[in-house]
Amino acid sequence: MADKEKRGKKIKKKLLHKYRLVVLNEATFEERFSFKLNRLNVFVFSTIFAVFMIAITTILIAFTPLREYIPGYSSTSLKKQAVELTFKTDSLQQALNVNGQYIASIKKVLTGDVKTVDFNRDSILEAAQIETEGIDFTPSRQDSILRELVSQEDKYNPLTENEELNFVLFPPVNGSISEDYNPEAGHFAVDVVTGKDSPVKAAADGTVIFAEWTADTGYVIAVTHANNLVSIYKHNASLNKEQGALVKAGEVIATAGNSGVLTTGPHLHFELWSNGYPIDPTNLIDFN
Repeated sequence: MADKEKRGKKIKKKLLHKYRLVVLNEATFEERFSFKLNRLNVFVFSTIFAVFMIAITTILIAFTPLREYIPGYSSTSLKKQAVELTFKTDSLQQALNVNGQYIASIKKVLTGDVKTVDFNRDSILEAAQIETEGIDFTPSRQDSILRELVSQEDKYNPLTENEELNFVLFPPVNGSISEDYNPEAGHFAVDVVTGKDSPVKAAADGTVIFAEWTADTGYVIAVTHANNLVSIYKHNASLNKEQGALVKAGEVIATAGNSGVLTTGPHLHFELWSNGYPIDPTNLIDFN
């Protein structure tokens, strides 16, 4: 116990033992100033100075642009660019998803994979019969006039008012129509009889979105035009354009033929689609 007390007193004496720090003129040995110090004061002052320097350094790094010069810290401009690129990437991903769905629907049209929706016909007919009981369906004079007006507009303008074509459609081939447009029978096109290897021309300016061989319809080429209009040409003998090519109205894009399993002779199977819905090409094009 006595040894511990002696050791403690000795340490205390060393910490509190006073020293004098004197600054002299080296040439004249004149005393300029002096400080009375002990080891405890030096330790406390050094600790406070270190904490102060750490705090100042932390503030400079956290709240000033100086941190950009420290390795490992990214600059503000780089963070801003990263955020902008993140938003752009998200927008591009959404656009790719929409385009993917659009291309998938086009492929279904090209391959003829158009399926009817399954539904319970009896329940629908029963509900319709209940809802229509007691209603007079005799058309009035005003209703008859309106129906006739709408019928004429649909006949000569298959597109909506906001989507009227501002260009003329060019007949892809000239010839007689062997099979008319008949959506009830699943024939969303007109079949135009033409000679083998006759030139097939683009109906309007556009971009080729499909140009491949299919087992059922042979060589098929599809072109997208303005106003979300798509023209499709099937049963060709060969294709003159590749996917992604830009074409002009009347430019030769293929040669007519008799390719594919579903063909019945040299002819052109020509389809027109507006916003994903088929329209009768004869409403817009004279093939004779």
